[in-house]
Amino acid sequence: MEFNLKKILKALLLSSGDALSTKDVQAVITRFHAQSEEDEADADEAEEASGDGQGVMRDLLAQVPSLLTTAQIRDAFAEIGQELEDGNDVWRIVEGPNGYRLAVAPQYADWVRLLRDEPRPRRLSAAALETLAVIAYRQPVTRSEIEAVRGVSSDSGVNRLIEKELVHVVGRADLPGRPLQYATTDTFLEFCGIRSLEELPASDVLSPSQITEWIRKATMPDTAPDDADMGLPTNGDEEAHIVAEDDDSDEDLPAQPVERTGGDIGKAGDTAAGTA
Repeated sequence: MEFNLKKILKALLLSSGDALSTKDVQAVITRFHAQSEEDEADADEAEEASGDGQGVMRDLLAQVPSLLTTAQIRDAFAEIGQELEDGNDVWRIVEGPNGYRLAVAPQYADWVRLLRDEPRPRRLSAAALETLAVIAYRQPVTRSEIEAVRGVSSDSGVNRLIEKELVHVVGRADLPGRPLQYATTDTFLEFCGIRSLEELPASDVLSPSQITEWIRKATMPDTAPDDADMGLPTNGDEEAHIVAEDDDSDEDLPAQPVERTGGDIGKAGDTAAGTA
């Protein structure tokens, strides 16, 4: 029997219900050699009893490397995945944050869904996707910071993402009120088909530095609020008000009642008499 790493990896994937990491594969190789060393003491006796059979086992032991590097294992998984895709097989190898696993090809996913009698997966709304993008690029982030970027309330979007286990609470911010902070989960990485957050596409719009600047401007404006921002009259309004008070023109002033004294009445009578 010849040592074939790709076939061994396929067997491990089929027999494992969880994701298979490179460390898991390396641990299997280590156990293989450890068990072989334990049996080495009985090798001579077994060889005498079984003839050449034990010699074949020793040939296999010589073929199995004592240590497989991460690069070798990754290359083998990549070759398996390419072979499955080229052969239009029903299986695909998916790499997630916890390792590799076998998954059904997308064109056959509906058949599996019908077997399990499960509903079709629902797409995330545009608001939920926007919220998820802000959390992914900014995390850990509070709701107020999310709303500072989006400009609208994000309560429903955050709750929806928590229900789908794409986002979870990671702690509280060192801010007044100790608001909750949110971050993405491993399910989010599998949802996006990436191994780590470093594989997220670069974005000048949603980069952490850009979002930080938006939040800073939203929470701490560069200039102090002026009178207009506070609803008070500006300097121009005050000057116009002062000019209106100093203007002696009666053109726009309402008629005012005149209070007459006794002397005024007498003078008015004399004036009227003289006129007559």
